[in-house]
Amino acid sequence: MIIVMRLGAAQSELDRVTELIAALGLAAHVSKGSERTIVGVIGAPADKETLLAQFAGLDGVESVVPISRSYKLVSLEARPERSTVRIRDGIEFGGKTLAVCAGPCSVESREQLEATSVAVARAGANVLRGGAFKPRTSPYAFQGLGEEGLKYLRETADRSGLAVVTEVLDPRDVALVARYADMLQIGARNMQNFTLLREVGGARKPVLLKRGLAATIDEWLMAAEYVYVAGNHDIVLCERGIRSFDPQTRNLLDLSAVPIVQQLSHLPVIVDPSHGTGVRSLVEPMSLAAVAAGADGLIVEVHPNPAAAFSDGPQSLTLGSFAELMERLRPVAAAVGRALPEPAAAAA
Repeated sequence: MIIVMRLGAAQSELDRVTELIAALGLAAHVSKGSERTIVGVIGAPADKETLLAQFAGLDGVESVVPISRSYKLVSLEARPERSTVRIRDGIEFGGKTLAVCAGPCSVESREQLEATSVAVARAGANVLRGGAFKPRTSPYAFQGLGEEGLKYLRETADRSGLAVVTEVLDPRDVALVARYADMLQIGARNMQNFTLLREVGGARKPVLLKRGLAATIDEWLMAAEYVYVAGNHDIVLCERGIRSFDPQTRNLLDLSAVPIVQQLSHLPVIVDPSHGTGVRSLVEPMSLAAVAAGADGLIVEVHPNPAAAFSDGPQSLTLGSFAELMERLRPVAAAVGRALPEPAAAAA
């Protein structure tokens, strides 16, 4: 159930609503938009019809909306105006300017990351991505540099004028990763790691939540609900492909998820064409298609020498091909009323 407060409702009226919710043994989650305050009622009341009438009669309440979906606070019914997630220095997900996250799959060295961050910033990316902790299928594969990699990310991003997004794998590492990163990524394999979702929900750092390998859209949104309920409302969804039977691509990139999510949720949604296809030559056309479909941004793997990459070389763009992609994206973004970021001043 969602309670929509009237425009200009007094704080005392809002307090009365939340007090009644608590008295009924339910939980209240207050979301204040630019014009309206919305209160989400969490729990299963015995008599919904009586409850609806009870809240509708309170001063300051404009309407009471029953929500049948299992995810409530991230639903579009809960917040009809779309959310914008800001991370730092004016960088945002969900605004007119697209967010473009670019960088290597794995942080391998300071030199590798420095070369990449300068090049992607010069091309117009505004967020540096890179894995310091890597979830790998094989226990013998490169697992990342850990805190040393986090330090490289922070140092090189600051020099290039970029924000940092990187994955956190373990609830015990959330505070450590949050110390260096501007945004915490939850990878596909951890989308339903509910302990981790609750931990990042309390971290007060924006969260990039990737869709699971075989997750339905409803399951993906329920994972976002875990983070939202824990207190963190700065969530960006990322479509990165789902498992399919066809070996031509690494995954099946579900671009229909972009408009579907936008019809169901107020959260921004971006696309990962690198993991979505696993094929370098497909990253550009899928990036163009993602922006045309209405995505709020992209996350792309870029490496100075993909042939020598410790992980995901076959899907990584070279520095030059990323710059070409950004140029080709500009007219597509303009055609759908969006814009690409301006090159960072430090890298211009």
